[in-house]
Amino acid sequence: MHSIYQYQEFLSDYLQSQYETKEPRNLYEPIHYILDLGGKRMRPVLTLMSAEVFDADYKKALPAALAVEVFHNFSLVHDDIMDDAPLRRGHETVHEKWNLNTGILSGDAMLILAYQYFEQYEPIIFKALAKLFSKTALQVCEGQQWDVDFEERNDVTISEYLKMIEYKTAVLVAAAMKMGAIIAETSEENANLIYDFGLNLGLAFQLQDDFLDAFGNPETFGKQVGGDIIENKKTYLYLKAVDFSKDEEAKELRSLFSVQPEDNTNKIERVKVLFNSSGASKATQDAIQDFTLKAFRTLDKMNIGTDKKEMLKAFGENLMGRKV
Repeated sequence: MHSIYQYQEFLSDYLQSQYETKEPRNLYEPIHYILDLGGKRMRPVLTLMSAEVFDADYKKALPAALAVEVFHNFSLVHDDIMDDAPLRRGHETVHEKWNLNTGILSGDAMLILAYQYFEQYEPIIFKALAKLFSKTALQVCEGQQWDVDFEERNDVTISEYLKMIEYKTAVLVAAAMKMGAIIAETSEENANLIYDFGLNLGLAFQLQDDFLDAFGNPETFGKQVGGDIIENKKTYLYLKAVDFSKDEEAKELRSLFSVQPEDNTNKIERVKVLFNSSGASKATQDAIQDFTLKAFRTLDKMNIGTDKKEMLKAFGENLMGRKV
């Protein structure tokens, strides 16, 4: 097994080896730009790690890991367009740096490029990877549509919200891990357990992302703080705040999430006060902890060595240790 940092380095080196100067440049340069912004590259690291957990060489998993990373960044490019987001990882978003049409088309190309990386595997592995990837990609799109739909609804439930983030975020984390298991040709039980581990860790990660969107430091968070509030997104924080608040505060929250003023400063600050005073902030942090522990419990059922279970647990703890 290798360290998280080493997996990141392996992936970065492999990514750089795949670059070539191609025309039209305005299609490919935005792709290189978004991929080079880096981040933790959590999802592809999980693919490499999962392959080694089940005794395969991480090198066998590099094409699938890069497919996951390219697909994830494709979704970010299009999400940023839909959200009209100015920043991604502390830098200009693709559609801001170039233009809207370039962002759409480069994103489309990334989805196709992601599929091409699976062509490097033997037919039986290719079929299993492509089947999982297709299912996951469609779920991500479904999750994104629910996310958009919820902005216009005032009756979103906690269970609906959790299903949305499961599809929009958690299934890709889960699939990334299962891909490593498929490449390693481990048992179906192990592959399903590692999927469940990733799914619950992904849910915890997204809830933490929601929390940091409201309460994070923009210098370390890398995105526009308060973006979900500006966009009137019905996050777990918001839904819990409405649920916990007295009628007057709940009415104020609904009112705040029905408008988009030119200057959002006061709106963001007032919403954060209501998140804290209602107890929604603590409830969200409790939920993050619950899903993280649920992920760790699946490790007990997995047929792998104790050292490898500890490695996966350490990754989860590191991932969930992001600072406000």
